[in-house]
Amino acid sequence: MGSAGLNRARDKMLDAGVDEVAIETFAHYYRLLEHGETGMIPESSIEPVDIPSLADVEVSDEVAAEAIRSTAVIKLNGGLGTSMGMDRAKSLLCVRRGLSFLDIIARQVLHLRSTYDATLPLIFMNSFRTSGDTMEALARYEDLPVEGLPLEFLQNKEPKLLKKDLSPAAYPKDPSLEWCPPGHGDLYTALRGTGLLDRLIEAGYERVFVSNSDNLGAVPDARVAGWFAASGAPFAIEAVRRTASDKKGGHFARRRGDGRLVLRETAQVLPQDQAALADLETHRFCSTNNLWFDLAAMKHALDVRQGVLGLPLIRNVKHLDPGDPSTPEVIQIETAMGAAIEVFEGSQLIEVGRDRFVPVKTTNDLLVLRSDVYDIKKDFVLDQVAVELPYVDLDGDYYKLVGEFDKRFPQGAPSMKKATSLTVAGDWTFGHGVQVVGDVALEASSAQRVQADAVLSGPSDG
Repeated sequence: MGSAGLNRARDKMLDAGVDEVAIETFAHYYRLLEHGETGMIPESSIEPVDIPSLADVEVSDEVAAEAIRSTAVIKLNGGLGTSMGMDRAKSLLCVRRGLSFLDIIARQVLHLRSTYDATLPLIFMNSFRTSGDTMEALARYEDLPVEGLPLEFLQNKEPKLLKKDLSPAAYPKDPSLEWCPPGHGDLYTALRGTGLLDRLIEAGYERVFVSNSDNLGAVPDARVAGWFAASGAPFAIEAVRRTASDKKGGHFARRRGDGRLVLRETAQVLPQDQAALADLETHRFCSTNNLWFDLAAMKHALDVRQGVLGLPLIRNVKHLDPGDPSTPEVIQIETAMGAAIEVFEGSQLIEVGRDRFVPVKTTNDLLVLRSDVYDIKKDFVLDQVAVELPYVDLDGDYYKLVGEFDKRFPQGAPSMKKATSLTVAGDWTFGHGVQVVGDVALEASSAQRVQADAVLSGPSDG
């Protein structure tokens, strides 16, 4: 028997038609919460990790081609882009030439199928909120579905819990805010619960490549597939060296107790360990969220655990209505899919180039992606043509929301391939053909306009 709060949460999930495996997974983490588990990973319990680089690995063309032909691709596509003011799938955002993230992802996969004579199924893990828009947008790609496999499966949902007593939160004004996603660690639960894991194995696929739909650098690369297949590892993650922009993000380490690789997320770092988190020389590698796993190994791990993979708990405290700090504090139980690296003995990390990690989390990122810093090649893979990625910091009061951002770049993004940084304070609208060169900072107390064809140059010019 569970506690009263857990029983109420269970009933709520049953009434909403949530999958039984997802309910049992939720119950597992609820009990951890009840017993005071915080999910924190103290600095004293881990040590830095060193990893091999893909650049130093030899993968023959034959091994790469054979591996990609037995690979399936899953894109995490449950996000609405609410932090950027969107109310539909973020992957529907236009990147350039009228193409959205979804368009480019679909064309990347179709090109790879042709190149390698591979089936390469593309499957999206959508949320209830992104499913309709996403499937409508993909309908134009008639050749995209693979016979016997779906184009999508849905992630689960769980109730938010009041921090004061762990009871399910109620919000009659907007009942949808009573629910939250369980984090992308739900991938494994949803794969098993929907039966998709078994269907992929029955269809003859050996491994899966998973990545975020807002990362256009995450192409299902045959060379990485070949490395993973040859490694014999059950699970692997592509890592990149951390930069100054990653100081607040998670990182990889090795657990002192058993030698297992772990992924420590920001929410799992104790206050006294924040300095260690920010130390780029100590913890040098962070996750791209591009991961590979062996389907048979995943099925076995889930079967022996009755569907509960047992990923580390992430206890996320927020307000019931994220936009209203007067609403009660709630706990959202989350897990990270990359944390599965510690579940499998023999898991691997491989260092890849930054070109495989081009996430768009803010309009700062979107501006760089839409600019001439990148070109899109015939295979629809991003090609960084600028020598370095410029640092962009746009005034959140005017540029944070996509609608307001677009108003201020009505003729498209400025040329930034010669830029080192662009900092904008105040309300600036950019005309057609603007070039940013070196380090540029704009400041204004009233609305201003950068005239067409202007060249904005700063100290690093020349």
